[in-house]
Amino acid sequence: MSRLTRLGYIDIRRTSNPVRRKVRSRGVPPALADKEIFYTEDIADATRLISKALAPLALTAAAEEATGFAATLHGVRLRNVSMLYLDLHVACVMDIPELGPYFAVHMPTNGTAVVRHRGRVFEANTVRSLVTSPHGPLRIAFDHDSPHLIIRIEERAMVAHLTRLLGHSLKRPLEFEPEFDLATDAAMRWHAAVQLIHSEVFHPGSLVQRGQGIGAVEELVMSSLLQLQSSSHYDEFVQPPQPDQRRAVVQDAMDYIEDHLAERITMESVAKAVNMSVRSIQQGFREELAMTPMAFVRERRLERVHEELTDAIPSDGVTVTAVAQRWGFNHLGSFAVEYRKRWGEAPSETLRR
Repeated sequence: MSRLTRLGYIDIRRTSNPVRRKVRSRGVPPALADKEIFYTEDIADATRLISKALAPLALTAAAEEATGFAATLHGVRLRNVSMLYLDLHVACVMDIPELGPYFAVHMPTNGTAVVRHRGRVFEANTVRSLVTSPHGPLRIAFDHDSPHLIIRIEERAMVAHLTRLLGHSLKRPLEFEPEFDLATDAAMRWHAAVQLIHSEVFHPGSLVQRGQGIGAVEELVMSSLLQLQSSSHYDEFVQPPQPDQRRAVVQDAMDYIEDHLAERITMESVAKAVNMSVRSIQQGFREELAMTPMAFVRERRLERVHEELTDAIPSDGVTVTAVAQRWGFNHLGSFAVEYRKRWGEAPSETLRR
């Protein structure tokens, strides 16, 4: 098994029917060419399979289009960022009553699609993409020959990343403006981030292929979208207000914790690093993050363990014990309880998946 063959939200790689019409490649990105998740000519089957990758949905095509219908999905998931390529081949309408817990950038690589999301209706095309936010409805009317390259970012990871960048918990949900202009000079940075994913997936021996640098690549993608696309937190992210002393202390403490997660961390060491009292730091964390500093340490360490176990493949020889101890969990019984409470499964299940 390769690190880059797993899609946690879909459970098959292709349909069981080996008979298929010969359909041209239709511009599948080279990195995804051998990562077909499914191919089907049945609308009901396509509806079921796309629902696994996105959210429960309805898919319809006009009667005259049904005989030419074919759906393909190629894709790869890193950790919290996925690159998908969806092609429905004919004009179709996709209705999603409620999106799942993820953000997504839909970039048509050809043709057009009329989209309706969060009160906005516009035409998505090769220079204007769609950015979806979690939990709202979405309607996409695909034109003929209008495949979409989709960058999916899990909500939990995006919110956690923004929280760390801002130094405080979010007071309101993160929601992006749906219409994303890809023709601006600034948008070239988004294209560069997407191309980096493609290159890391495509080239054998890349850092991502070796299980390294996944977090950095994903953070670049998330930061690029936050910086370039208007959102409910855009002004705060791009032009943050002058921090008060309490918030500055929390941010400095978070930075210290991030840099020393694999080491022994105490309240005294944090206080010494940021030159503030233990009480001030504890108060700041309660007010800005609604948790204690040591709870933040445990949360970040649990995330690091989860990342390593998720990325591991059998040939790595990784063990739960080694990973847990590397990130400061020396009492394996209590660690397993905390891990299951946080991730909903035992650490050994994550490693085997």
